[in-house]
Amino acid sequence: MKLDSKYFDSIRVSSKRQSAKKEERAPLCQWKGCDKPGAHKAPKGRGRDGEFFHFCVDHVRQYNAEYNYFEGMSDAEVSNFRKDALTGHRPTWKTGANAWAHGARDEGRTAEAAARVQATARAPRKARSSRTQTSTFRRQLKPLEQKSLRVLDLSDEATPQDIKTRFKELVKIHHPDANGGDSRSEEKLREILQAYNYLKQSGLV
Repeated sequence: MKLDSKYFDSIRVSSKRQSAKKEERAPLCQWKGCDKPGAHKAPKGRGRDGEFFHFCVDHVRQYNAEYNYFEGMSDAEVSNFRKDALTGHRPTWKTGANAWAHGARDEGRTAEAAARVQATARAPRKARSSRTQTSTFRRQLKPLEQKSLRVLDLSDEATPQDIKTRFKELVKIHHPDANGGDSRSEEKLREILQAYNYLKQSGLV
């Protein structure tokens, strides 16, 4: 670069004084017994996203060396988290898994699904009642599961039967054949199908 260039005069290098002032303005290090400025952020951990500790440079290094995001999780939970991380923790669907999306309707039902429906109908009453009782003890729902239930206009306490019944009702209401090919109904139907399939994948149906 030429010394008489107009760009040479516009270059600014931060001085050590400015960085020292920045450290002085920082809160105190939150490490027990440390009175240095805590100019470095460190995450508080899983379930407390967006919250940080403030440490000095020595203690932030020590904290980061010992930090474990997956602490307290089982191997299965860690494996599921890593699997979901591949898609950014968003729901995914297999191509062609949804018969309604391709206009196949009931004809697209597989023999396995039909056999499952018949087996359920033939099952003894006691078995069915015990299954509904155990379904009431449900784990805490994930945000996407709650969102999918809202799409179907259902509460968090909805049973698998409630979800199936509501899904069938909404499909009849928003199906293009019932709305003269209205694009808004098609979009709503697509949203309903995605929500139902995600709930199915999550084991709630």
